[in-house]
Amino acid sequence: MLCAEDPGLVSALLLLSYPLHPPRKPEQQRTQHLPDLRTPTLFVSGTRDPFGSIAEMERALKMIPAQTKLMVVEGTGHDLGFKGKTRNEELLGAVVVELQKLEVRMQK
Repeated sequence: MLCAEDPGLVSALLLLSYPLHPPRKPEQQRTQHLPDLRTPTLFVSGTRDPFGSIAEMERALKMIPAQTKLMVVEGTGHDLGFKGKTRNEELLGAVVVELQKLEVRMQK
């Protein structure tokens, strides 16, 4: 929400498992500020996240006038598969690469 108020605050956003709504309450959307977002944003979301399905995420991203990208993590929930694990280097590396791509496209 802060970046919606001050677009120059950061060069890009990384949102991991953004909660579009409380679990099992899709009518309680948390998207009011998305149309004001002018910062390029990478969303990372699991296919089994109860806070928002991939289809719901795709609809929400269309509300954002800035450049966005949705990175889907198959078979994971809100924890993106990190619960109880010390690290997942492959996923972390992929997130860094996608965020760098977003920033490069923004600079052009």
